[in-house]
Amino acid sequence: MKLILTQEVDGLGAAGDVVEVKDGYGRNYLIPRGDAIRWTRGGEKTIESIKAARSSRALRDHDHAVEVKGKLEGKPVKLAVRSGEGGRLFGRVTVADIAAALTEASGEQVDKRTIVVGNPIKALGAHEVSVKLHDEVSAKVALNVVGA
Repeated sequence: MKLILTQEVDGLGAAGDVVEVKDGYGRNYLIPRGDAIRWTRGGEKTIESIKAARSSRALRDHDHAVEVKGKLEGKPVKLAVRSGEGGRLFGRVTVADIAAALTEASGEQVDKRTIVVGNPIKALGAHEVSVKLHDEVSAKVALNVVGA
């Protein structure tokens, strides 16, 4: 199935790229989430408009991303979660929880889809997560998970 990506998808491509994926992945995941639209011959205008918007946004956002990176990497972010005995959490820390904590700490809106967590966070203590702020700018954030 040929699709036009409307947003960046990790491991697949950036907005405006034409990709070939399996039918189920496209039909059940990418299209319903709004990450892609079906490719058609008339879709060339759509591709060009997506790429033009992406390039203008990239120039404007690069300086802002560097500024946000400085705010995020400046100090550890504290995240309070419910935990049991021995420092084990009830469940795990989700990217939505991390995004809310980063937004509160930096004062800037952080999208949960830009956060990369290496291993699931299931214990209290210091952890490190990566936030992709721009195509060329990533921030390594020290996350301190404490009991609530």
